[in-house]
Amino acid sequence: MKHILLLAGIVCGLALSGCYTVPETGRTAVILPLFDDVQQGAQAFSELKASEKISTDPADNAQVQRVGQRIATAVGNRMPGAQWEFVVFDAPKTVNAFALPGGKVGVYTGLLRLAGNDDELAFVIGHEIAHVTSRHGAQRVTAQVGVAVGAAVLAESTKDKKNSELYQLAYGLGSTGGTLAYSRFHESEADFIGLRYSAYAGYDPRAAISFWKKMSAGKADSGWLMTLLSTHPADAQRIAAMEKELPNVLPIYEANRRKE
Repeated sequence: MKHILLLAGIVCGLALSGCYTVPETGRTAVILPLFDDVQQGAQAFSELKASEKISTDPADNAQVQRVGQRIATAVGNRMPGAQWEFVVFDAPKTVNAFALPGGKVGVYTGLLRLAGNDDELAFVIGHEIAHVTSRHGAQRVTAQVGVAVGAAVLAESTKDKKNSELYQLAYGLGSTGGTLAYSRFHESEADFIGLRYSAYAGYDPRAAISFWKKMSAGKADSGWLMTLLSTHPADAQRIAAMEKELPNVLPIYEANRRKE
């Protein structure tokens, strides 16, 4: 028991020393300073470039570079020391994009086919970069470490009790539900920040609504239970939240839009 309590104390001490303030929202998050996420992001991106097909389409690459660089300029010092790199991966069936610590951004051609213009693409890239500037990945790792330590402490403290397994099952269900809710919160926060990054770059944030309506087209309503068990908010909830936020973001866009 002593060694488990010692581990818990060390984790708590590290957590107290690892507070992080999320840009744009001012939310304070706890992050364990156990790894270099920028180095890991650069390594993961290199591995992806070596293992996946990179697009040579000049129009696709020009669009991603054009939009990506404007978003990078808008992000500015919110990602200090970033060495920006935007790569198009040739995967027509993959409707996805991602960003990694250090300014590494990947966009799949399947997403480019769905995003009808630069404005829609700008929101997607802004959303993905928002995950990085908010350090959502590091926050999830910290949460997982906390859950694991909590489980160890509970198992040790209840091992001689009659309902030990029941306690652990309840803890496991509760921590899983909490982790899923945490992930959904991160997605909503990235939507909130992504709207602003695209607006700061001079792209119309209303395009986020048109993009997500296309993403949700043809999907059946998953119901409240599946939404509760999902890592992402329901599409309708995301769209409604962004529509509610638009009056706060449109003035940013009007102040930064380019007369092209």
